[in-house]
Amino acid sequence: MSREIDSIKARVEGVLPGIRQDLEDLVRIESVSADPARAGEVQRSAEAVAELFRAERFDSVEIVSADGGAPAVIAHKAGRAGAPTVLLYAHHDVQPENDHAEWDSPPFEPTERGDRLYARGAADDKAGIAAHLGALRVYGDDLPVNVTMFIEGEEEVGSETLPALLKEHQDKLAADVIVIADSGNWDIGVPALTTSLRGLVRADVTVRTLTHAVHSGMWGGLVPDSLMTLSRLIATLHDDAGNVAVKGLHSGLAADVEYPEERLRAESGANPGIEWIGEGPIVERLWTKPSLSITGLDAPKVEGASNTLVASARAKISMRIAPGDTTANAVQCLRSHLEAHVPWGAELTFTVVDTGEATQIEATGPAYDAARAAFTTAWDGTEPVDMGVGGSIPFIAEFLEAFPQASVLVTGVEDPDTRAHGANEGLHLAEFERVVLAEALLLHNLGALTER
Repeated sequence: MSREIDSIKARVEGVLPGIRQDLEDLVRIESVSADPARAGEVQRSAEAVAELFRAERFDSVEIVSADGGAPAVIAHKAGRAGAPTVLLYAHHDVQPENDHAEWDSPPFEPTERGDRLYARGAADDKAGIAAHLGALRVYGDDLPVNVTMFIEGEEEVGSETLPALLKEHQDKLAADVIVIADSGNWDIGVPALTTSLRGLVRADVTVRTLTHAVHSGMWGGLVPDSLMTLSRLIATLHDDAGNVAVKGLHSGLAADVEYPEERLRAESGANPGIEWIGEGPIVERLWTKPSLSITGLDAPKVEGASNTLVASARAKISMRIAPGDTTANAVQCLRSHLEAHVPWGAELTFTVVDTGEATQIEATGPAYDAARAAFTTAWDGTEPVDMGVGGSIPFIAEFLEAFPQASVLVTGVEDPDTRAHGANEGLHLAEFERVVLAEALLLHNLGALTER
């Protein structure tokens, strides 16, 4: 067995230079799905991905879309007779690069500095595509499992047409094991399987206290202005310790993992003197308890503001809900809280912007055992952590619903300093090599399950 593992490791080393080149070529394509002006680049990205699969002599390769959505790629390659089918997911669209001045090198020109490759999409998630390809190239035309590739093109804008794609192509995408390469590892040198993700409710809340703005000197002290009213309403959303004060939301337990204070401050970007909000273990506050943030305000700018009472004000609320809760319950709880606490009889308007369900994966069984063994070997004996993610990947719930019998493994190439959606996104190259090795070993282990 050790000889076979050594052979796989050697083959991984052999395919890495070509995979690195393929990744850099993909990164140069500005496949920003949120930018209508770059829809052509998203299409070009899908075509480039499809061509990579054709070069690997896949049995079938097609570019598909549904309901006017962005192009996705579905490809299939047969493995050994009687072997399980493994679906490998990643996405080829990327986040906007925003202000180029914040980047230390051009965002769409892959640049190696130190131990990282920097560029938009270098990690999230074109490295996921590259990792899948690397694992497959290790085996050439002698795959230990049947493989279906599903590379989505609109993950960064909410995967709106994914349910339609899954329904329309369900027979092509059906698999025994689904590997979703869009998460990360616990730390450099410590692999992880993501087993829980919080859900999301975003809502706009508007309060109105006046039919029109009025002079603050004439009416201040009697008529409440909307900014003060909205501020008081927002303040009711947390208790004095910073716990979410909305009743009826679910909270759960997290894995027994320590998050060191020094690392927490460095990775969060918190000011040195800032105090943490909420109570309980750090990882529970981040992974398995609800959180509530104000991510936007509509109000007059301070510069040039006149002496008037503002008639209405609006805030965007971003609420993360714990695994085990539902968006329907969270929306109702939040609406009820706001209606009960809006002060001074102000008119309240509550509008749901979007939602995404939380995910909890029971990561037990042969497929998960195969993954843990592969990860432990790839990371030289370090066993993977079962970790949660405070953010939301709603499409994972879509996969679980569409393929309830499949084992869904959520992993990825990112590490705590990847900066996936920010400037200077970077892929840790040594960890990427381990990810490719881990996936190659996983395919080997899954193929071996049918031989027992």
